Order: sequence, then structure tokens, then C-alpha cells
Amino acid sequence: MANHNRFSTKKNRFPFPKIRFLYVIFPVILIVFLLAIGSLRETTITKQQESLESALMRDIAHCYAVEGFYPPSLDYIEEHYGLTYNKKLFFVDYQPIGSNMRPNVTILLRKASS
Repeated sequence: MANHNRFSTKKNRFPFPKIRFLYVIFPVILIVFLLAIGSLRETTITKQQESLESALMRDIAHCYAVEGFYPPSLDYIEEHYGLTYNKKLFFVDYQPIGSNMRPNVTILLRKASS
């Protein structure tokens, strides 16, 4: 009578709930991970757009201070002041008004191609 479970027909069910738990928790972790990556991507794009806007405004002001006129085109800023940006990601609408008036600048995010 030392071992009562010797002839028992009960099976050990402990590993099965662990496996079922993994089938439930793994997709949840995967979904949370993918959502975090998507959020991080949006934040990165927003920061890139803010950085581009800041660099563009700085270059426009620098050109006016050094040369005495506002840049006549976006190409002029790229060529003379080294402005670079992802043209596949952003569209920059640069509208010069005159050599002594600050240009209208609009930066738009192009439709994402994911």
C-alpha cells in the first residue's frame, strides 16, 4: 500500500493546459508587438517631418541672413545649403513669393507604400 497511484488510470493533465496557454498567449504577445512596431513607425515619421520642417526653416533664414534674399527654389536650398530628405516619403511644396518675402512652405506625407 505504499503507492496508491500505481494502478491508477488517471493521466497527468498538467502539460496540456500549459500548451493550451501558449496557444492563447503567443498570438496576444505577437499582436501587442506588431502594434508597438506600428506606433513606433508613426512616431518616427512624425519626428522626421518635424526635423525636415526645422531644417528647411533654418536654411531659409540662413540664406536670407547671408545672401540678403530668400531662396528662389527648393533646388537652390538643396544645392547651396545641403538640404536632403526622403523624397519618396515627403512632398515639399515650396512657393517663393519674392526675393524679400518669406516663401510659403508645406510639407506633406506621401501615401505610405507598405
